[in-house]
Amino acid sequence: MSERSERTSATAFLRACSLSELAEDTPKRVEVGGVPVSLVRTEGEVFAINDICSHANVSLSEGEVEDCMIECWLHGSSFDLRTGKPSGLPATRPVPVYPVKIEGDDVLVSVSQES
Repeated sequence: MSERSERTSATAFLRACSLSELAEDTPKRVEVGGVPVSLVRTEGEVFAINDICSHANVSLSEGEVEDCMIECWLHGSSFDLRTGKPSGLPATRPVPVYPVKIEGDDVLVSVSQES
């Protein structure tokens, strides 16, 4: 996968994948600038959240998506795709979320700027 960099307002956006590769409500793990990211296409938007659960150090992209939340498959913690905040125990710390831009069929993510 080639990574195309674009600088906008000192924020680097890198190509993560094609929009056509993202199935609705199905997380996809990608590496963006060496950072593991879970991309989720849901509710008409694409979200980018760090792929590592803050509770158990496992891949969130192996979990389920529902109501703009991604659930960790190991212990059931859910994280809001918009904010990264957990909805309940056992996770207590949020995971980083990243800005996303869509240009044509390219999904661009900036891991240099966490939300």
